[in-house]
Amino acid sequence: MQNPRARVWPGLPHPLGATWDGAGVNFALFSAHAEKVELCLFDAHGQREIERIVLPEYTDEVWHGYLPQAMPGQLYGYRVYGPYDPRSGHRFNPNKLLLDPYAKSIIGSLRWSDAHFGYRIGHPREDLSFDRRDNARGMPKCQVVDTAFTWGEERRPNVEWNRSIFYEAHVKGLTCLHPDIPQPLRGTVAGLAWPSMVDHMKSLGVTGLELLPVHAFLDDRTLVEKGLRNYWGYNSIGYFALDPRYLATGRPSEFKAMVRRLHDAGIEVLLDVVYNHTAEGNHLGPTLSFRGIDNASYYKLVPNDRRYYWDSTGCGNTLDVGHPRVLQLVLDSLRYWVQEMHVDGFRFDLTSSLAREGLSYDPGAAFFDAIRQDPILSAVKLIAEPWDLGAGGYQVGGYPPGWSEWNGKYRDAVRRFWKGDAGLIPEMASRLAGSSDLFNHRGRRPWASVNFVTAHDGFTLHDLVSYNHKHNEANLEDNRDGINENDSWNCGVEGRTDDPEILKLRARQKRNMLATLLLSQGVPMLLAGDEIGNSQGGNNNTYCQDNETSWIKWEEVDETMLTFAREVAAIRHAHPVFHRSRFFRGRSEGGYADILWLRPDGSEMSEEDWQYGEARTLGMLLTGDPGDYYTTPAGQREWDRAFLLLLNAHHEPMEFALPAAPGWELFIDTFAEDGLGGMRRYDGGAVFQLQGRSLALLARRDS
Repeated sequence: MQNPRARVWPGLPHPLGATWDGAGVNFALFSAHAEKVELCLFDAHGQREIERIVLPEYTDEVWHGYLPQAMPGQLYGYRVYGPYDPRSGHRFNPNKLLLDPYAKSIIGSLRWSDAHFGYRIGHPREDLSFDRRDNARGMPKCQVVDTAFTWGEERRPNVEWNRSIFYEAHVKGLTCLHPDIPQPLRGTVAGLAWPSMVDHMKSLGVTGLELLPVHAFLDDRTLVEKGLRNYWGYNSIGYFALDPRYLATGRPSEFKAMVRRLHDAGIEVLLDVVYNHTAEGNHLGPTLSFRGIDNASYYKLVPNDRRYYWDSTGCGNTLDVGHPRVLQLVLDSLRYWVQEMHVDGFRFDLTSSLAREGLSYDPGAAFFDAIRQDPILSAVKLIAEPWDLGAGGYQVGGYPPGWSEWNGKYRDAVRRFWKGDAGLIPEMASRLAGSSDLFNHRGRRPWASVNFVTAHDGFTLHDLVSYNHKHNEANLEDNRDGINENDSWNCGVEGRTDDPEILKLRARQKRNMLATLLLSQGVPMLLAGDEIGNSQGGNNNTYCQDNETSWIKWEEVDETMLTFAREVAAIRHAHPVFHRSRFFRGRSEGGYADILWLRPDGSEMSEEDWQYGEARTLGMLLTGDPGDYYTTPAGQREWDRAFLLLLNAHHEPMEFALPAAPGWELFIDTFAEDGLGGMRRYDGGAVFQLQGRSLALLARRDS
């Protein structure tokens, strides 16, 4: 690599970051309050600083310069000069090497020491003191990259929302114990695209792989000192760079190759992104990037005491997306992942924090407006985690058009219903039918509801039916972490058991909830591993468990459960009645009905039936007749068979009279050992024995 010290040109204030143009590299860094910025260049190993170059130009609050001899592979960082005045919101400290917020590659890992803090740890004035130690040797380094990649004939799947099935997974956890994946590729993005992994997702009917955070992130110092790691990755420090631990080769192009292979298989790639906070923590956190570049611009600060951070995330700080340059950072990052890396959508962590104007949630926030008018971002899948930890942050159903939402109310209702709680029939009906009470406004569709029963945060499906209480002792927080309200039921024994009756009940309960999820209107999201019975030993907060507690155990596959999951997913895909593109209308004035709710005697439910709090049985008849309402994008009417879905959360069997028809065919009976029921046939008007704590799905034979 040539030494780029020969000459520095003025360069341009855009694009931000380090951009190679084939002849040299333009460096541009936003800081509204800095007084000087030094670009620090490092040797190929990132150990020795070989040059410091003052960026010569300052235009529109951007510091910039151009190095005509710099090339891809060059390692760099910044030192930013300015006032150190925490009470005024400024925390500049040029003794600290800083990561470029726009770095597209970050090399090396952080080696924790007190030198990473802008103040003297242990000083009586805490963060009001000033630390002069240089932290460069322990810092990862930014790397200039060449983004060229040959995509070939790759095409985006562009799966219709209503035909989507998402699969939430962790890059390492999904692949690192898979016996078919070569050892060097396990735990990396390359492992995701290995043929056996792709085939597994295809067999489940998965249309979208939703990955936990892959942006560069840090392991908290407190975790490292305990011998733990930030496994989930919700501790971002770079929004353009892949975390190097997920790359087998160290080259970002590895991610592009994975996307191309999944797209070839018809599977979209969605990223869980964490733009609500960074890894720099609260006022006592380290100075690694944003804090040292322009603390007062990047973060929300307490209005009457700017020494402290206003925090709606529970992570110590909140990015100020209301600032135009911070909003630009988020949008530039999103566009980079769509245009350069070809991802198909995003799930936004704690989205309510991004939509706070001032300190209050606002459905008309600048963040929403900017994405809605963006021709690139408005066309991809956008999923909100519709809450944060601040006042008024729980906003399920309160997001604007163009957004889908993780439906936490769906999760809670399904768990409580199958646990046997009373008084849930009205809510369960709404959740099965797409949660129109939450989402049917402003032209939103059923796919605004992303339905889930389990996710990375909480119990797995197996643990949901095996534990009444969390067992997080391995997190070394005295079991205080993780939520206490799990709406779980251990079926009679806490944890592992050899009791055959309890094991049968647990298997049935898992089938009940999985079938409910896949047969509900809206978009189902499966937690990776649930389909094979994966357990985390009762730990409902494995954020710090980078070990076999969290990794999917492919050597312990429940083949019966896997076959059941595949069959139910196939039913969903094959029959549009389970993924309607519009909300049900119920019964029209002319008597036409697209959905009917039935009592066990086969008659339609009355208002009195809906109010009966002890009911735990529900019948849902989907007529399959589209009328003039359900049509494909090409204008074709979506005819389907009539289906009858029966749910019984009571421990006793219930006789259910089948509607009059030439006959019915049994597709699913979760009481059966395989959950499928053998396709038995019944006459119209016959009585179906709906067993205790079971679900059945029947299709009318003459449709």
